[in-house]
Amino acid sequence: MQIKTSYAGTNQISEIISDQILITKADDVLDIMSNAHSPYIVLHKHNLAEDFFDLSTRKLGEVLQKLATYRVNLAIIGDFSKFTSPALRALIYEMNSQGHCLFLPSIEEVKNIWARQKRSLS
Repeated sequence: MQIKTSYAGTNQISEIISDQILITKADDVLDIMSNAHSPYIVLHKHNLAEDFFDLSTRKLGEVLQKLATYRVNLAIIGDFSKFTSPALRALIYEMNSQGHCLFLPSIEEVKNIWARQKRSLS
């Protein structure tokens, strides 16, 4: 696993680079967060176990809760068009509209959104 650092405006982004599945359970995101050294983390869809996107497993919900608790923003880059679950599509739409957890096809789109965010220190 490598961490590539870049910026979106004044926000430092840690992009996790790996060909392996890094998140198979919700607690795995804690390891990612501790290694990233940034409140803005980018993962690629292939770094998450396939069942992560099955809402019945509750893994996605648990990860979202951990992100909120630790005030970390996460972007997952990939093609999400193959997912047909109306509930998952609605969740992705809602998350993308809030900007804290993004599901987008490219890091450029992520940076465009995060460049407009101001990081609160409180």
